[in-house]
Amino acid sequence: MRLSLSAVRDRLSDLEAEFSDLEVRMGDPALLADQRRYASESRRYKQLEAIVSRARRLREVEGDVEAARELSEEATGEERAQLKEEIAASEAAVAELEEELRVLLLPRDPNDDKNVIVEIRGAEGGEEANLFARDLYEMYRAYATRQGFKVEAMSASPSPMGGYNEVVFRVAGDGAWSRLKWEAGPHRVQRVPATEAQGRVHTSAATVSVLPEAEEVDVAIDPNDLQVDVYRSSGAGGQHVNTTDSAVRITHRPTGLVVTMQDEKSQLQNRAKAMTVLRSRLLKLEADRLAAERSGLRREQVGGGGRSEKIRTYNFKENRVTDHRIGLTLYKLDRVLGGGELDDVLDALSQDERARQLAEG
Repeated sequence: MRLSLSAVRDRLSDLEAEFSDLEVRMGDPALLADQRRYASESRRYKQLEAIVSRARRLREVEGDVEAARELSEEATGEERAQLKEEIAASEAAVAELEEELRVLLLPRDPNDDKNVIVEIRGAEGGEEANLFARDLYEMYRAYATRQGFKVEAMSASPSPMGGYNEVVFRVAGDGAWSRLKWEAGPHRVQRVPATEAQGRVHTSAATVSVLPEAEEVDVAIDPNDLQVDVYRSSGAGGQHVNTTDSAVRITHRPTGLVVTMQDEKSQLQNRAKAMTVLRSRLLKLEADRLAAERSGLRREQVGGGGRSEKIRTYNFKENRVTDHRIGLTLYKLDRVLGGGELDDVLDALSQDERARQLAEG
């Protein structure tokens, strides 16, 4: 069921009123002094500006259509033919603007403006899976840089051949969640791995979790629910490694979630990063619980991490990337994995979601 034109117009009237109120508030010194609130209001202003500008343009074009129709009633010959062409062009513009507004009025993901925590783990396939986890990390880091996002490494567990058993990082910037949320799930790779002496193609997998970064106001954590352990860091590093109790492990007793951080020299820095990840995992846990209540089915982002469970396949021999959720196949794996053309996949996934929302009304 599509959103009716009357419903679109009723909604537009409400949003234009909100936009006018917001225009006035944006000049309020009290708002300017509250940076967090100002940033939130600015994002809302930008969203409404796109809608209101099209709504105003729609009224202008509809006025053009009405005026041309009135003139055509009295016109004759060549003038009337020209007016008919103008009416047809304006009516096409009206239809296009109405469709754009339907899309803009679709419900927004409440997390779209949030930063994200990305966790990548080597899954099935041994060391080759860990090497692929590193490739995915490099892909997202390159993509984020091109988008103007800020990437902050949070923790990493290197594997013997230079891959990652696990790597966790933060991506900050407008639209980070709206772009990267599609990446959650098992990613499968088909290639001749560095660990293969006979030149045979292997299939391996890495899992990706994408969590909206939770702020303290999003998730309330009772300090009494936390067990905090400190210990000496291990692995390659500077002078702090194996000399001070800087590593931190936080256990959230009610859920059993455990987060460890040891990459920073300071125990306080490691604890702050661990709490950021813990809040984001708890926010995701609550979102999953609510989704399960609504649908009666809880679907984990990463499944079991097996090769048969996949959202996307990267086939090196054919230079092919296939996203199985929408049946999209691109023969430019090198450019996608390099981060330069990952948008081609993400745009297709976004368009598919919008099409489904429009079909469902």
